[in-house]
Amino acid sequence: MPQGEAITDSEYKIIHKEYDALSNKLRVKSTDEDKQHLKKAYDLILSAHKFQRRRSGEPYVLHPIEVARICFDEIGLGPTAVISALLHDVVEDTDTTLEDINQAFGPKITRIVDGLTKLDGTYNVENKQAENFKKVLSSLTYDVRVALIKMADRLHNLRTIGSMPRDKQLKIAAETAYIYTPLAHRLGLYNIRTEFNDICMMITEPETHRELSGKLQATESDRAKYISEFITPLKDKLDELQIEYRVLGRSKAISSIWNKIQKKQIPFEEIYDLFAVRIICDVDIEKEKSICWQIYSIITDVYNPIPERLKDWVTTPKSNGYESLHTTVIGPNGRYVEVQVRSERMDDIAERGFAAHWKYKGIKNKHSVYDRWLDNIRALLDAQHSDALEFLNDFKSNLFQKEVFVFTPNGDMRILPEGATALDFAFDIHSEVGYHATAIKVNNKLVPMGTALQNGDQISVTTNKNQKPSEHWIKLTVTGKARSKIRSAMKEDKRQKGEIGKEILMRKLKNQKLDFEDNIDFLVKYYECSNRPDLYYAISMEEVKLPDFKNFVIENNKLTSVKEAPDTKADHGSQAPADTPPKKSTKGQKLSKTSILVNGESADQYQFSLAKCCTPVQGDDIFGYLTATEGLKIHRTNCKNATHLLANYNYRVLKASWSRKVGTNFIVELLIIGVDSGPGVITAISNEISNKLGVNIRSFSIAGNEGYFEGRVGIFVKNTDQLNHVMSAIMKLEGVSTVRRVIEDEDQNK
Repeated sequence: MPQGEAITDSEYKIIHKEYDALSNKLRVKSTDEDKQHLKKAYDLILSAHKFQRRRSGEPYVLHPIEVARICFDEIGLGPTAVISALLHDVVEDTDTTLEDINQAFGPKITRIVDGLTKLDGTYNVENKQAENFKKVLSSLTYDVRVALIKMADRLHNLRTIGSMPRDKQLKIAAETAYIYTPLAHRLGLYNIRTEFNDICMMITEPETHRELSGKLQATESDRAKYISEFITPLKDKLDELQIEYRVLGRSKAISSIWNKIQKKQIPFEEIYDLFAVRIICDVDIEKEKSICWQIYSIITDVYNPIPERLKDWVTTPKSNGYESLHTTVIGPNGRYVEVQVRSERMDDIAERGFAAHWKYKGIKNKHSVYDRWLDNIRALLDAQHSDALEFLNDFKSNLFQKEVFVFTPNGDMRILPEGATALDFAFDIHSEVGYHATAIKVNNKLVPMGTALQNGDQISVTTNKNQKPSEHWIKLTVTGKARSKIRSAMKEDKRQKGEIGKEILMRKLKNQKLDFEDNIDFLVKYYECSNRPDLYYAISMEEVKLPDFKNFVIENNKLTSVKEAPDTKADHGSQAPADTPPKKSTKGQKLSKTSILVNGESADQYQFSLAKCCTPVQGDDIFGYLTATEGLKIHRTNCKNATHLLANYNYRVLKASWSRKVGTNFIVELLIIGVDSGPGVITAISNEISNKLGVNIRSFSIAGNEGYFEGRVGIFVKNTDQLNHVMSAIMKLEGVSTVRRVIEDEDQNK
């Protein structure tokens, strides 16, 4: 971290004030040792971070103090976590060592700080980012506080991200959306997850975020008035229950509203459930369930419910411990209103997640909810992964937000992610059941192993000890546990077969009186294999046939050259390095010279093209991604592939921007949905685009279905200003309800 000016006297006053506020809050829950450690930690960070400043210019030491405050106030962690949060950057960014921490604070805090410290530059790994993710996630198995402190750290960094350059903001947002947001959900940190989503949207979709934020603020007083009107008829009946309760009315998050707009393809004005009403009762644990249902009964006596929107997470909590009754009713003026009913205990767990859950450990055996999940994480860590990125993808499948509840033949319930298959269930029961599964029945009916499970399904698995997993099985599963176990089994099978190939090769070399170690790497390179085990396996599977050694030149008992090309049955070609794209002219859509700048210089030095998945147009926010085989791809920053690429491959990402003069027409496809008023729709749309706006149409297809139409129109535009003008004009046509850019599916080269 770069050094800056020393902390000034006025800044010391601000720092001491923030620390005193934290110390006073923590005092009630602290032992004498905690108080000593807290003061010692504060003194240490004051000294260690004395000459360090954040990009905003403020003293760096304010950051760990604020992270510690978030841990206590917003997550509900105790003194040990708060002290560790204060120290979370000292080993990584200062001369302080883990040995220093251990000597001053003991092994418990040292272990947490170690988990929070990124790998240093001495680790020679291609994707250090994924390795750092793995290090933090691995801490879940021994101390979840590491991940929770990391959440607080990320939250404060996002809250202060405005001082960071745009390209760094995009990478941080991608990391957050890819791993931190789903992890926050899985740990039950709903408020933090929501704030993550909103800030990430503010970064990737700034104009949309500003627009929706403005509309929410403009309608805030109307919503408050409506919530009061909604609650009034309920109060008398709720009072008859003779319990303590409180009622909250909250607007839905901007990111949640935007997701609904995209999913349902409707404008902001047509979204009726912009807010949720929450009724929280303060009752004994034994009465929680019955009181929640009584409140639900009162609500549905006054307002008509929508039956399919009832969610009962009181009887069956979510896999992250979340409990609540959700229903949607038709309120005054015919508006949809979502109502959440829960107890104070349920609300505490919903707000603070995993940290609050431990306060109630043992109640209704809730701890088993997290214990099962942590067992899965341990199993993932025990499995063989080729690299940290493979582990990360497997881990991410354990962070599902939607789930299905299924049952064993004995009636035991298992919780799996939505989309999980019958084979996933087999591996969820036990690895051995999965390995040897031969037939699976769902509700007493034999089904293919890849059958997706539904809520309430009862599954039985038939096994055979001679059955083994095949590579095809990976495509039949979605859970990280199943996939990692299948891969492990495949690797072990490959290793065993490779041993046979190795013995064949050793005998062959021995017969020629050639040393194995002196010649093996030459043969690996000759047969274009990635490594030794791949060569052994290829030999055992007869994908590589060893030629007669008379075809090689042997000098000093070493194979030094060859006289003919290798005889292989399979292509073992290797990919070109991703970080050295060939310097060729662009292919695909032709762009004028110097149309795009990469790191401030012309992109013409690269082989580059516009990504088909998001079809960038001049004016779009963009970045460059170095593919493995196709040179540089230019993506929009809000491309649906951007999160994955920026989060997992940021070492391949380059800063890109448009030059002032592009002079190119870009192809954009629009999806237009509206009321089907007959043949005149096509004429009206094409006339508006071609005749009135003077924009060329590349393609046009339209289909009507039961009163509405859906059309796709490909057009040529010069920039986003012209595109937005076209979309705005089409939107004003009679019968048109939505207009949006089409984003195609495309699996980018990794």
